[in-house]
Amino acid sequence: MTFPVVGMVGGGQLARMTHEAGIPLGLKFKLLSDTPQDSAAQVVGDVVIGDYRDLETLRAFARGCDVITFDHEHVPYEHLRALEADGIAVRPGPEALVHAQNKGVMREKLVEIGAPCPRHRIVSDPADAAAFAEEVGGFPVILKTVQGGYDGKGVWFVRSQEDAEAPFKAGVAVLAEEKVDFVRELAANIVRSPHGQAVAYPVVESQQVDGVCDTVIAPAPGLSDELAGQAQELALRIAKELGVVGHLAVELFETRDGRILVNELAMRPHNSGHWTQDGAVTSQFANHVRAVLDLPLGDPRPRAPWTVMCNVLGGDYPDMYSAYLHCMAGDPQLKIHMYGKDVKPGRKVGHVNTYGDDLDDVLERARHAAGYLRGTITE
Repeated sequence: MTFPVVGMVGGGQLARMTHEAGIPLGLKFKLLSDTPQDSAAQVVGDVVIGDYRDLETLRAFARGCDVITFDHEHVPYEHLRALEADGIAVRPGPEALVHAQNKGVMREKLVEIGAPCPRHRIVSDPADAAAFAEEVGGFPVILKTVQGGYDGKGVWFVRSQEDAEAPFKAGVAVLAEEKVDFVRELAANIVRSPHGQAVAYPVVESQQVDGVCDTVIAPAPGLSDELAGQAQELALRIAKELGVVGHLAVELFETRDGRILVNELAMRPHNSGHWTQDGAVTSQFANHVRAVLDLPLGDPRPRAPWTVMCNVLGGDYPDMYSAYLHCMAGDPQLKIHMYGKDVKPGRKVGHVNTYGDDLDDVLERARHAAGYLRGTITE
């Protein structure tokens, strides 16, 4: 029997963990990576080093692959269209992925399908941003470059017209959004296959520090069944309307008046779903692989009442391996996932997962381990 070859564009940690999920199934992976040192390039057997922005590189890479998928959304839209025209299965396809590539296109489509969003519009210059602020009740407002931002990059919290100058220097369109009065950020993670099967994971709370995801709690504590159901149904509807194949993360605001609003979309495995590696019957990575190959999807239900994921960020303590003894001895149930990256301050170099029956205990264990690995906790 010949097992399919999954072509993964992008060599980061998402590709690394997706490859790991495919190993038990006997799947073959082929990787297009920027450098041999990238996280996934260290562990995948068949690695092509090349530039995903070059169409001929993509075409050569795609030869011999049964399906192409991604660990980022940055492959140019027109290149994806060309691959599809060549008869290559691209999942998610360009008509879906464009909504994760371009925030302006995303907002326009979400409004069209009736998904709840913050008030927003494209603005042309700082004066136009100030006019938008007046339309929504005054500063502060949020400005975002429509393409290229992630982990807080390409996003500005703007308090005045003078503050609004920096976003326009990037040379791309700028989206203005009202500053939402929210109590917390949530994420609804779903996976959808080409024939329309879909599964929804429990809605999680995502806690950010300096624009970077720090902690994810599954399920979101205190979230009503009604609002959780609304979030899952919304994510499933967005996936269907946009034609998403694979994993979709819908990042949400929970407002003070009890609503949910769509913040961002990601069409790939996502940081808010890393808890599923150890906390769900089928991880986001395994289900993403199943979906892009149009295999039946796995059970998304949690294995324990609570699972917590904490990102491990680089600090001033590069020797994380020496911390394993303390972390593993102190918590034999702890799950550590490292990405093979050089340690740099603020860089995501791994994450930890903990699970159990008591949320306070699970939270403390995850935060202690992440802090000890980073070197901010020493006892």
